[in-house]
Amino acid sequence: MLKRFFILCSGADADILADSSSGEQNKYVGIGATVFFTAIMAFIAATYALYTVFDNYFTAIFFGLIWGALIFNLDRFIVSTIKKKDNFIDELLQASPRIILAIIIAVVISKPLELKIFEKEIDRVLLEQKNDFALANKEQIATQFTPAITQIDSEIESLKKEVTDKETEVNGLYETYIAEAEGRKGTELVGKGPVYKEKREKHDAALAELVELKKANTDKIVGLEAEKTELAAQYEEQVITSQPIIDNFDGLMARVNALNELPWLPSFFIFLLFLAIETSPIFAKLLSPKGEYDYKLEDIEGEVKTWVTQKEGQRSVLLETDHTINDKVYGDLTEEEELYAYKKKIAREIMKKQQDAFYKRQTGIL
Repeated sequence: MLKRFFILCSGADADILADSSSGEQNKYVGIGATVFFTAIMAFIAATYALYTVFDNYFTAIFFGLIWGALIFNLDRFIVSTIKKKDNFIDELLQASPRIILAIIIAVVISKPLELKIFEKEIDRVLLEQKNDFALANKEQIATQFTPAITQIDSEIESLKKEVTDKETEVNGLYETYIAEAEGRKGTELVGKGPVYKEKREKHDAALAELVELKKANTDKIVGLEAEKTELAAQYEEQVITSQPIIDNFDGLMARVNALNELPWLPSFFIFLLFLAIETSPIFAKLLSPKGEYDYKLEDIEGEVKTWVTQKEGQRSVLLETDHTINDKVYGDLTEEEELYAYKKKIAREIMKKQQDAFYKRQTGIL
């Protein structure tokens, strides 16, 4: 039963192979087994690739089965349509489109399996890319908030400097009126005279202004710090919101690109393996000598071709004979007086009716 199944997979005519030798049957059993197991590998590869896309086992398996069946049908068609000829060059030219198709199928099958085989290495590359994306994302988001935060910091520093300048001014006035009282500067008279009182009042007024300035600027700084804290919270919120997008950067295309970042030689050998598997049935038929099955198939096809050619010739002769008979029949009819008189009578009646109709129409117009 397994033998019949693999012969079915090879696309060969089971009835013809049934009358062939065991060696001939085994050749097509091997070709059919290769086609079948290639379809199995295609199913596995497609299922894994689709799972990375849909993240659902049932969906991936369902479409994987469809893809495996498609590859099975294509391979079976490719092998079954290659006919053995007497010239190898003719066979190679006949098989060249099928070889190109087999190469494309090998690429499609091998790539998802490469993704699975090198999964750990690909995960490492993806992790590095995700970290780079996360840093770049933070820098990009920061550019939206940095100007506003820089402006707030500048305003805070300006307010603090304003207070510091006022404190410097107050301290200077304090030193002035103390020096006046001690007689070190100003009038150089020891004691609290009128000049001292004037300078003391000026200092006290500046000190009151400093107290009010500190209170006002402190309130402004608190408000600016609140704005700065709010901007920082918005920045963190945007970073957190965009992070899942970066974390999910592990789809099929991302993994293929990550695979391309790895050394190419291991992937190339895996591709060669699947290319050999995919093209082995084709080259098996090309390199194998013309066997018993090929001769029987050629004999059956030649018999059908001869029969079709014979029927076409018979139809052509029949048609030519029919034309000759028709020409002779109508030629004899042209010599019969009775047929001539009958057609002359009918023609006379038709001409009369046409003349009457023309007369009535002209009379109506007048």
